Amino acid sequence: MNDEQDADREPTQPIDQGTPAEPVPPVEPEPIEPDPFVEPDPTAQWAPPAAGVHRLPATPVAPGTPAVPVGQPTPPSGPEATAILPTDALAPSLMPPVPPGPPPADLSVHRPAPGAAGSGTVWRWPLVALLALVVGLGGGFLGALGYDKIADDTDGPGFVDGGLADVDLEDSAPLAAPDSVAAVAKAVLPSTVQIIAEYDGQEAGATGSGWVMDGNGHIVTNNHVVADAAKDKGPIVVVDNERNRYDATVVGRSPVYDLAILYVKDFEDLVPAKLGYSAKLQVGEPVVAIGSPLSLPSTVTSGIVSYLHRPVTTGSSADDSSFIDAVQTDAAINPGNSGGPLVNQKGEVIGVNSAIATAGGGSVDKEAGNIGVGFAIPVEQVRVTADQILKTGKSQYPVIGAKVKTGGIPTGEGAELDEIIAKSPAQEAGLRKGDLITHVNGSRVVDGIALIVAIRTYQPGQTIEFTVERGSDEQKIEVTLDGETETG
Repeated sequence: MNDEQDADREPTQPIDQGTPAEPVPPVEPEPIEPDPFVEPDPTAQWAPPAAGVHRLPATPVAPGTPAVPVGQPTPPSGPEATAILPTDALAPSLMPPVPPGPPPADLSVHRPAPGAAGSGTVWRWPLVALLALVVGLGGGFLGALGYDKIADDTDGPGFVDGGLADVDLEDSAPLAAPDSVAAVAKAVLPSTVQIIAEYDGQEAGATGSGWVMDGNGHIVTNNHVVADAAKDKGPIVVVDNERNRYDATVVGRSPVYDLAILYVKDFEDLVPAKLGYSAKLQVGEPVVAIGSPLSLPSTVTSGIVSYLHRPVTTGSSADDSSFIDAVQTDAAINPGNSGGPLVNQKGEVIGVNSAIATAGGGSVDKEAGNIGVGFAIPVEQVRVTADQILKTGKSQYPVIGAKVKTGGIPTGEGAELDEIIAKSPAQEAGLRKGDLITHVNGSRVVDGIALIVAIRTYQPGQTIEFTVERGSDEQKIEVTLDGETETG
């Protein structure tokens, strides 16, 4: 700006300052007592409390009381101090999120210089609380104004004077997905029964499970559920899902496959189950087990297929030994589940729950409970055995006319033949004692039990191929299976 421009301006007038204000005397900061829990630091420079900060009176602390770190809860004391909180109860991830807003006020704590008089810790919480209260009141006032504005405009479309009382609500629960456990249970429970088999005069001699096989009153269960009652000619009762009781008789039993077929005369109210195919199962596929574990009828558990074609043997004697090409599952199976259905996600029976592994190493133990290793007889075997029993009252199983070693520690190399019976299919095919069978129709065999199970998945009259190691030679030998009829 030049001098000519300055000359053109009007002269300024001084502003009346009024009466000068009286000087304000300085405010002396209140003395603050040193923190008894912190060692004095002679080199530290301490600042006085900020203006407007209120100090709360301190609670007396007994001498010798340990310090509690800032930001951590005070340890419990007194008669209830024995309770221990879980460590994750204080985890930062469980704290509610902080809503967005202005940066927080400085809440740092200033400690007095060593030797200063006074007591207590300096807090800034009251100021923050006051500000929050003011903001809250303001928000409430504005909210009330907004509500009044909205409440005055209730004549537009969509308003209902009676609220929810004047509208149509669908209160029913959503339908279960077609492949859910709930949907499967709803479909299969009407076809599942509890079985009570009396023997030796014991009214509850044996209890198990079963399922309705057809519309003609036939029930499938395990042989070991009804074997003693059948031998003792004791009564057998079938109880359906509605707790209706039916007298049942044994049509036939198969100790070899641990299956039995019962007949109920008054079957009009029984609902047949749908049959599936275990051959279509995959490891990891969901399955559902239904039965009466521990005499608790209509119990539903779920899991997955853990393994397929698991060779399993059950029974305590040669008369009731069973060899099963089992479906292994981790669905909970307990004593009393025996004979009940194992079903897929479509509600189709794919197996008969028959055995459980125990921590002691056995396959079946009446006193043991579920450890997540259960076994079911494939439904394909049920079809074959049930067909034979319905026709003749008896079941057949295939044999080759040889004995195999099953004891000792399995080597996993195959099944060694221990004896060849004269004029048997094994002898006619050229098998010899000491031959090591490693495969049956291309499927690996690891021990004697696996060989028996593999053979019994076929039917009498069928021809199967053995892979045989004899010394250093390996050869293929075909054997036509013979059959034996069970006496059970």
